Amino acid sequence: MELFDSLKQKITGKNISIVFPEGNDARILGAASRLAKDGLIKPVVLGTADEVQKVAGDANIDLTGVEIMDYLNQPKDQIDAMVAAIVERRKGKTDETKARDWLKDPNYFGTTLVYMDKIDGMVSGANHPTSDTVRPALQIIKTKPGIKLISGSFLLIRDDLRYLYADAGINMDLDAEGVSDVAVTSAEFAKLFDIDPKVALLSFSTKGSAKGDMVTKMQEATKLAQQKAPDVPIDGELQFDAAVVPSVAEKKAPGSKVAGHANVFIFPDLNAGNISYKITQRLGGFQALGPLLQGLNKPVNDLSRGTSEDDVYKVAIITAVEAVADKS
Repeated sequence: MELFDSLKQKITGKNISIVFPEGNDARILGAASRLAKDGLIKPVVLGTADEVQKVAGDANIDLTGVEIMDYLNQPKDQIDAMVAAIVERRKGKTDETKARDWLKDPNYFGTTLVYMDKIDGMVSGANHPTSDTVRPALQIIKTKPGIKLISGSFLLIRDDLRYLYADAGINMDLDAEGVSDVAVTSAEFAKLFDIDPKVALLSFSTKGSAKGDMVTKMQEATKLAQQKAPDVPIDGELQFDAAVVPSVAEKKAPGSKVAGHANVFIFPDLNAGNISYKITQRLGGFQALGPLLQGLNKPVNDLSRGTSEDDVYKVAIITAVEAVADKS
């Protein structure tokens, strides 16, 4: 079964709602229209009715079934409840005045709706840098119990191929402990996409073929990840060819349960991860969905500013799948 047919089955009839803070973007509205028409989720877009309707009209988008929420003109009792929720969640770090200011920002408003369980998930980032999506999520939703950090993965899909790349969107240069956390979180996250994870921690070295601090970091990260998730096939350090080409793996990493067959790729730093996913996308002809935020208490996902309507549509489906999994 095609991946997104399978994902749609998981969310059909689950009454999942997703908020889109960027209601003034035609790509967002086009995706919301498709989602409503397909009956997959309940899309809520933030913005004034006049503004949203104008953008939709200019792009000939039918908004039947799409809720438009004017976040700047909500009932006082609702805003008061949202302010109280933020102040309580922040435990003295944010006062009432600051919380009210936050709610004038659509990303903070949408994030707070998700935190309060008014909405099941959020998708944003078509017109904002990743930090504008991540910051409210970290401040209000925070990480899952036992998770020390969030990370950004990209789902790369082409025909029947599917891979997960991480961290390719959030953390610039983690230490070995951090990289191992990303590896374990990514392995679990990959299962949402019916990927049986085989996790490769990547390097310019394979099994000690080169020396240096960068190699040592990935070797240590591999050992830590294997200790944290002993039932998951995890190996490193591996060069990319050793990770994906069986004949190369036989020579460079004989006996490895991952080498030659990896489908979850963990990069040593953000330079490597971000460059690699864009090369795979632009030269390899893969669709890149993300950054998908791993480790949050509730589903919030980011978009590249180069995103397409179809990307938004699919990231919303992924977000809904996360919401269903969180409720189960």
